[in-house]
Amino acid sequence: MTSCARSEEPVAQFKEFLAEIDARWKPVGAEPITLQVIGSAALMLQADYDRGTKDGDVLESGDGPAAIKEQLLALAGKKTKLHDQFRIYLDVVQRAILFLPQGPVFHPVKDLALKNFRVEVLDIVDVAVSKLKRYNGDDANDIRAMADRDLLDHARLVARFKGAADRFSIDARALDVPRYLKNLHGVERDILGVTPSDIELPPECLPD
Repeated sequence: MTSCARSEEPVAQFKEFLAEIDARWKPVGAEPITLQVIGSAALMLQADYDRGTKDGDVLESGDGPAAIKEQLLALAGKKTKLHDQFRIYLDVVQRAILFLPQGPVFHPVKDLALKNFRVEVLDIVDVAVSKLKRYNGDDANDIRAMADRDLLDHARLVARFKGAADRFSIDARALDVPRYLKNLHGVERDILGVTPSDIELPPECLPD
C-alpha cells in the first residue's frame, strides 16, 4: 500500500489519491478498468496547472459491472477514509448529464502506473465546453487558465459547442442550450477577447 504522507501539490496529491485507490482495490473481473477523469482534475493532469479541488469526477462506466461504481464510492467517495486522508473524494458522474458532443475526446495519462486501472482525461477543449453548463466562478477561472496557456483553440471550442448543442437538442434539455450559448459568448468576449460567435441553434433549442 502506498505511503500515507500527502503531497502539498494538487496534481501530485490527486495522483497519490488514485494510486491509493488502486492499492486498495479488490478485483471485480473487469480489470484493467478505464477511469475517465473530467472537470478541473482532467485539466491539472494534462496541463501545467495546479488548483485545489475537493472532488475528482470520473465518468460512470457504460459497460462495466455495477460493482465498479459501488467499490469506487466505498473506497474513495464522500466521508471515506481516503476522503479524510487526501481531502479529495471521488464522484461518479452519469455520461448523459454532461454538456458534451457525441464522442467526447479522452487522452491517456501515461505517467500513472496502476495495476487495476487505466486513467484517461477529458480533452481540454471538451472540459471547457462541459463547464459552460454550470459556469460558475471556478469554471471561468479554469477556462481562463487554459486560455492563458494557449491551450484553448477558439475555432475548436465553437465547433465542439455546436456538437454538444446538437446532442442536447434531441430531448427536454434543448431549452437550456441558449443559456449555455450565453456563457460561451461570455468566454469569447471576456476571456478570449474575440467577437462572440454567431451560432444558429437547432430549432428545438428555441422557445416557441
